Amino acid sequence: MASLTVTMKGQVTLKRELLQHLGIKPGERITLDQLPGGELRLRAERPAGSITTFIGRHAGKVKRPLAIDEINEIVAAGWAGDR
Repeated sequence: MASLTVTMKGQVTLKRELLQHLGIKPGERITLDQLPGGELRLRAERPAGSITTFIGRHAGKVKRPLAIDEINEIVAAGWAGDR
């Protein structure tokens, strides 16, 4: 179990091993949940994507628009673990 020291400003620093365990990189956020009995649950905050960022990320990378049937086939294959 890791032990942390609280500074005069009320701050703590997480050791590198703990951050690596959580998969946290510089600039990313951590979420703390308050639990009963004075306990906290610490976890990496994962950004929720939006359709706008998804479309923006792939804009201009397709030579022609896909038909809805082609999209459905790709999605079905992805859910089945084929791709």
